[in-house]
Amino acid sequence: MLKYFEQYLKNTGQVKARSLPYYVKWVADCYAFLNKDFSQRVTNEEKEQFLSHLAKAHEDWQIKQADLAIKLYNFFLFKNSKTNSKQALAQWEILFKDTIKALRLRHRSYRTEKAYLGWLVRFKEFVKEKSPQELTGEDVQDFLTHLAVEKKTSPSTQNQALNAILFVFRHVLKKDISGYIDAIRARQKRRLPVVLTKREVKQVFDKMSGEQRLMAMLIYGCGLRVSECIRLRIKDIDLEQGVVIVRSGKGDKDRITVLPESLKDDLITHIEKVRKVYEEDRQNNISGVFLPNALERKYPNAGKEWGWFWLFPSKSLSVDPRTNTVRRHHVHIATIQRAFKRALKEAGIEKPASVHSLRHSFATHLLEDGYDIRTVQELLGHKHIQTTMIYTHVARRNILGVRSPLDK
Repeated sequence: MLKYFEQYLKNTGQVKARSLPYYVKWVADCYAFLNKDFSQRVTNEEKEQFLSHLAKAHEDWQIKQADLAIKLYNFFLFKNSKTNSKQALAQWEILFKDTIKALRLRHRSYRTEKAYLGWLVRFKEFVKEKSPQELTGEDVQDFLTHLAVEKKTSPSTQNQALNAILFVFRHVLKKDISGYIDAIRARQKRRLPVVLTKREVKQVFDKMSGEQRLMAMLIYGCGLRVSECIRLRIKDIDLEQGVVIVRSGKGDKDRITVLPESLKDDLITHIEKVRKVYEEDRQNNISGVFLPNALERKYPNAGKEWGWFWLFPSKSLSVDPRTNTVRRHHVHIATIQRAFKRALKEAGIEKPASVHSLRHSFATHLLEDGYDIRTVQELLGHKHIQTTMIYTHVARRNILGVRSPLDK
């Protein structure tokens, strides 16, 4: 069995060739210590016993290597297990329906719903349609290891998969598997954000026009996320106070950010055009716009009020995927994304920038202009200051006043 395990490690490329004998040795030592058959998986408790035994005479890096070797061997045993012959399609159908109910009960967004159901489909295929009632924490552990070892997914993708599966176990299957999650995780890679210079930002805006240009300028001028921009409503723009109120941003938090003075005239003109769309919908007796949480049941007519109307409404009506109601939604996120990419290309800018780069540029340019990091944190809506600190690494302002010896 160990010979096949070594060959599996070679094929996956997860372990360097010179380290292969050590990984095989750790597994052999573990099974000898536990007096266990090589066809049986090592539980987390048994693994901890073995690692505690090793710690008495080995260094930390060796303990970590042994830990990784046992995780890989457990996953190897799972990969070579026989396919479950019993199909439980009816139970999986019920599980999917119950998951949708649980997500909507907790007011999760439709994008979250689609993402979680997508991961549930992949998890179902991975466990070979094993009955949902038979699922255990080891299945989740193997799935996460599969994503890291074979699919080479990023840490953020793994975290999303973990959150989705944990949600199903906790709120639908009513199983606590937190003690089982000890899978191989992808290494967290630190990436600096792509930031445009002030000149490049202006070049991009010059290549845009109409509604897409106004949206891009709001994202940059207010430090908005793209999803926050397209979900803005008329009442969220306070022209008199000069602020934009972001409702239910990331983490379901509200915040206030600055509204650029230079955009007020453009916004007034845009709102006048939107008012015509709103009045046309009222004349045609179109259903009110979507309202968050249970507001639609509490205030049935609020969706038809001017204040709740979208700042950037879609040109056409669409069907609400949750209620099948025909109503006007906000513009699709792809609208601004395509317009930005096109403008970036026309401006001749080769940076791998996206619309979100405008938010990165907002934060970086504020730091370069001397604003303190706490102020930028509040405007961006970051929970932790460490998240905002990343922009200090790309800001051009030399805080330390260091001069390169080459300049002398």
